[in-house]
Amino acid sequence: MTSDSAIQIREVLPSEHALLGDLTVDSYLKGGFLIGGLEDGYTPHLRDVAHRAAHATVLVAVDGERLLGGVTIAFPGSPLMELGGDGDAEIRMLAVDPAAHGRGAGSALAAACVETAKAAGTKRIVLCSQQEMTAAHRIYRRLGFEREPALDWEPLPDVMLWAFALRL
Repeated sequence: MTSDSAIQIREVLPSEHALLGDLTVDSYLKGGFLIGGLEDGYTPHLRDVAHRAAHATVLVAVDGERLLGGVTIAFPGSPLMELGGDGDAEIRMLAVDPAAHGRGAGSALAAACVETAKAAGTKRIVLCSQQEMTAAHRIYRRLGFEREPALDWEPLPDVMLWAFALRL
């Protein structure tokens, strides 16, 4: 994977909420991560960037005007926290436009989450990921995340989410 120096990371703008929601759904759908396709119960959550931005920090990767991807980082007290406890941050819904794969946008977004969590004084970052999301797992491992099997969970029958954690 290469890193593209044209990629910038910043907070999402309200005018980008719908576009990022569509990009996130498209990324999960084309990656085969929405088990029920567009009818999957997780689709509305992926699409609702306004809700995420109201309760967490949503970062985007851009190249000029082009939106390449996005990620959410939640902190204690956020309804978006699923795994994290006191002193933790949690990465949610990392997605990259399939047309931008290989440019380093996913790595840049994940690294920005680590820096955001460090700046906030958190002690640990956690996340969960479908077992099949192997490209994301490589990104997380390069950043120092380790599997945290004690936090694995099953949101639906036969859907096991693997947990990862990075102690800061």
